[in-house]
Amino acid sequence: MTLATALSTGISRLDMEIAPEVQQQLLDYLALLHKWNKVYNLTAIREPEQMVAHHLLDSLAVLPYLWPQRWLDVGCGAGLPGVVLAIARPEWSFTLLDSNRKKTSFVQQACIELGLRNVAVHCGRIEALQVEEPFDGIISRAFAETAEFILLTRRLLAAEGRWAAMKGVPEQELQRLPAGVSVERIIALQVPTLEAARCLVVLKEDK
Repeated sequence: MTLATALSTGISRLDMEIAPEVQQQLLDYLALLHKWNKVYNLTAIREPEQMVAHHLLDSLAVLPYLWPQRWLDVGCGAGLPGVVLAIARPEWSFTLLDSNRKKTSFVQQACIELGLRNVAVHCGRIEALQVEEPFDGIISRAFAETAEFILLTRRLLAAEGRWAAMKGVPEQELQRLPAGVSVERIIALQVPTLEAARCLVVLKEDK
């Protein structure tokens, strides 16, 4: 099976519609990730066939449950899920943050080569990030335990904003949430050809 077929089949199984040109852009990103990974060790997943499920489809699976318009991806690593989401939602804006300069250098270069105008990339710690206006959504795929994720980003979330934490089995973590924060919903995700348990936890400030 070609990478294009694996991606399009996976998108169909997610019951999503993504234009062919957007799918091609996702494959272009995957090619860049595979190329840079040989030198910079950006991800433990080495084979492009595995990257389709572990990176592209895993990131796309959360898309139907997200909302407009300004997003922060904390601990973005090689651009996951931020770059994938930015490709799929060009009308939204994404700020991608990671403290690993090799990874943010790759993300910056990938965004240039892919022509993504809706992404800003920052290298540094979340504690040091300064923004002019807060975010409608803050997402994390592999950054920290949920409580720490919330505590470190709370000042950056808009009044009506929400957190979106991509997790495996989060029940124990969710028993340790900071005061004043609650779970709005937990969405079980079925990522095609990915055996691991996946879910999206949406959290909010209590009013």
